[in-house]
Amino acid sequence: MDIPTMYEQYVMNTYRRDPQKTLVIKEGRGARVRDERGGEYLDFVGGLAVNALGHSHPRVVEAIRHQAEALIHTSNLYYTEPQAKLACRLSENSLGGKVFFANSGAEANETAIKAARKYAKNNISANRHTFVTALGSFHGRTLATVTATGQEHHQKDFDPLPAGFIYAPFNDADAFERAVNEETCAVMVEPVQGESGVHVAEKDFLRALRRICDENGLLLIFDEVQCGVGRTGTLWAYQDYGVEPDIITSAKALGGGMPLAAAIFNPKISSALGPGDHASTFGGNPVSCSAALAVMEVLLDDGLLQEVNAKSEFILGEIKRIREQLPGVVKGVRGKGLILAMELDGLNAAAVQAGCQSKGLLVNAIGESTVRILPPFIIDEQDVQQFASIFMETLQEITGS
Repeated sequence: MDIPTMYEQYVMNTYRRDPQKTLVIKEGRGARVRDERGGEYLDFVGGLAVNALGHSHPRVVEAIRHQAEALIHTSNLYYTEPQAKLACRLSENSLGGKVFFANSGAEANETAIKAARKYAKNNISANRHTFVTALGSFHGRTLATVTATGQEHHQKDFDPLPAGFIYAPFNDADAFERAVNEETCAVMVEPVQGESGVHVAEKDFLRALRRICDENGLLLIFDEVQCGVGRTGTLWAYQDYGVEPDIITSAKALGGGMPLAAAIFNPKISSALGPGDHASTFGGNPVSCSAALAVMEVLLDDGLLQEVNAKSEFILGEIKRIREQLPGVVKGVRGKGLILAMELDGLNAAAVQAGCQSKGLLVNAIGESTVRILPPFIIDEQDVQQFASIFMETLQEITGS
């Protein structure tokens, strides 16, 4: 029995995989992966923004190996050095408060939701419990976070959903202000909405949200699960906006491929949760934390973070060339740093994804007409040129140009 058949028979079918086209990936190095037949692919999906340092980065591999040989897991009833050091590194390079570790972005957002509710009830008013989030947002798949997500199709068939979430249009500060009422405890947004098509927050919008929260005694939560850890060219997306939230949630790239998430609090909110309020058996696992420390070292100490925007500009230049040679096919480009999306005119994004894959390039179709790319930060000019060449060839084949 081959691997796709085993998936069809034994793995819950919650992902859109085509058994005829889905890769069985056997290994990855840098910006490339190989399938079970030895075929090589340039990976511009990057584990959905996880593999910021590419596949099997030697510093991350060494950190995992060294820690696994010493201690793989112990409960959070005890201290471990990697967790303590990572919390310190995250705090000192962000909000300056405390950190809660979990395993996924949804769990980090659940933590933020619980902490915001408890903080508001204990420090502002017992009636404060609702959240204002953005239409088009994506905050996770648990019942609370899928309700926080401002997309109805993700919520379909899971009624009754938890109460306490109100939605307002993204980048519409006036609508957010109107949505705030005497029951609101927090506003929660992504600085870059990744899953719904890479929509970037306007600077004035985030600044207005900070003002609204300050004037109404609310907390401001930035979900940086996809756009954080260097993806936008700064360690945290908020740093490029000059708007500091009260809570940041992080995951994906944080663990270098290992499951790890964090909710990072400013000092004012750091005591919101106490013993028994929240927990995670695997959160802050020593192997995952060691991998994350290696990620932080490469980004901050080795200067890789400083290369993100230059590489983004090079990609945008190649996309501009494609648009000039194939006018009207790519009608728009959105994004920031190395989280980018191309809006196609009259083309099916899934067909473009499949065509690229057949030629050795992995991209991500989201929606009917949007192709997202999330390349690793270690790409070079040759990688970008290969991406552009395959992408343009695929568009030419589909359009008959």
